[in-house]
Amino acid sequence: MKLNDLRDNKGARKSRVRVGRGIGSGLGKTAGRGQKGQKSRSGVSIWGFEGGQMPLHMRLPKRGFNNIFARDYAEVNVGAIQKAIDAGKLDAKGTLDHDALKAAGLARGGKDGVRILGKGELKAKLAVRVAGISAGARQAIEGAGGSVELIERADPAEKAAAKKGKGQRRTKAEA
Repeated sequence: MKLNDLRDNKGARKSRVRVGRGIGSGLGKTAGRGQKGQKSRSGVSIWGFEGGQMPLHMRLPKRGFNNIFARDYAEVNVGAIQKAIDAGKLDAKGTLDHDALKAAGLARGGKDGVRILGKGELKAKLAVRVAGISAGARQAIEGAGGSVELIERADPAEKAAAKKGKGQRRTKAEA
């Protein structure tokens, strides 16, 4: 067999149907859309429309809600930190913060910072600077001779108030 003998199996490649190309094609004139009506026109998007009856997705009950003020923390266990130190991915001498944990591949995401949790065992003496820490994790770090520094985060309501005041024009009396 040579390269020029290679072929696809019969029916492996099928050309697309070109509709509206004459009566002889079998899909000419109305192009398989039938006669008249909304669905025969272009630009129709009526998924879920039930002829004016209340659609199913609106009839079903809704559950839960999304808290727009929820904090998004990357959660890291002390056991994972110890494992990364043992593997040489993390340096125990410096201060551990979000960037250091991210570089070691421990903290993924976490728009509002890192929160350390107490699962696992910690032997190394650490200095951590994080947005949140559980009581068990604090006990494990301080028990190993380390220190914990919490980063203060601005409250979302305060942020919104500061943003609102920023764009307002001052009067002559204020200036």
